[in-house]
Amino acid sequence: MKLDRKEILKALGTISVAGEGKNMVESGIVQNVMSFGDEVVVDLVMQTPALHIKKRAEVDVMKAIHEHVNQKAKVKVNIKVEAADKKPEIKGKAIPGISNIIAVASGKGGVGKSTVTANLAVTLSKMGFRVGILDADIYGPSIPMMFDVEAERPLSVNVDGKSKMKPVENYGVKVLSIGFFTKPNQAVIWRGPMAAKALNQMIFDAAWGELDFLLVDLPPGTGDIHLSIMQSLPITGSVVVSTPQNVALADAKKGVAMFRQESINVPVLGIVENMAYFTPEELPENKYYIFGKEGAKNLSKDIDAPFLGEIPLVQSLRESGDIGRPAALQESTPLETAFQNITREMVQETVNRNKSLPPTEAIKITTMAGCSAVKQK
Repeated sequence: MKLDRKEILKALGTISVAGEGKNMVESGIVQNVMSFGDEVVVDLVMQTPALHIKKRAEVDVMKAIHEHVNQKAKVKVNIKVEAADKKPEIKGKAIPGISNIIAVASGKGGVGKSTVTANLAVTLSKMGFRVGILDADIYGPSIPMMFDVEAERPLSVNVDGKSKMKPVENYGVKVLSIGFFTKPNQAVIWRGPMAAKALNQMIFDAAWGELDFLLVDLPPGTGDIHLSIMQSLPITGSVVVSTPQNVALADAKKGVAMFRQESINVPVLGIVENMAYFTPEELPENKYYIFGKEGAKNLSKDIDAPFLGEIPLVQSLRESGDIGRPAALQESTPLETAFQNITREMVQETVNRNKSLPPTEAIKITTMAGCSAVKQK
């Protein structure tokens, strides 16, 4: 049994709360809805501490979902009480209509960062979220191949009298990549300013529409592209991908340190361990820890960052990326379950971050050294 997030929100729209003139969804009381199989988790934020009102809201949510969605659904309601307060404005160039911008990074190349990004996006879409991917890996764009849209090209559309790029869409995910504008065998040989300009065009000259999540697939390392992205956008949070081996963990640690620098200050939502162990198809119960065991999990404890989960090294994961059909689309498989769990943790960390921290500002460069892409005033 699968529950549709849109149907759940529609059901919650039939509920009103004492003291509110609008329904539970319109008034902003519903902060988040997650559905996994027959389970539903609803997060509510209310302004009244009155126990009877909170209890009534919990009962109403359960009743609405059972009556309008599925009577066998397992419903959990989390209620947080907050005093009415005006939320701080996001500074920097926010993209209208995009709620959360998540940067997916890795300190080292070859750890499966783009594979993780593609499967996170597909899983979010399957959960009912509106999702987009900005492929910011200028020198090695692989997202078009992973979504089987290499031959596609963004169309030009008119938005409020301005010409905008319409992202290419597949599997419910909107995609923009520099790969759409270069030939398959053409190398992108650009200096920092040219790369930054191309990224800004894909960010701000695109008709993304309404998105719950925009995932930004960053290049490996910590360099000019990362700085340009965080200079341009108020990043909600970051996800760092690593394998368990020490060489990758050392670079992942540097990636986390980059986001945590005082001048950048982007919350780290968590660590994902890719290639955690090898499982042969004919022996699905066997686990071989080729690159070490629980390295990224231990790193997350050392640096006090959430551990989002682990992904096994299986042949179908590689094959699915090569043929342009992300593994998370495979129903009832260990890979689908792994990505569901990781995505669920990422969404929850995003909700926690948005409750406890003000919106991230686009960073301000305090020195022009090495930043020739930035226009001096």
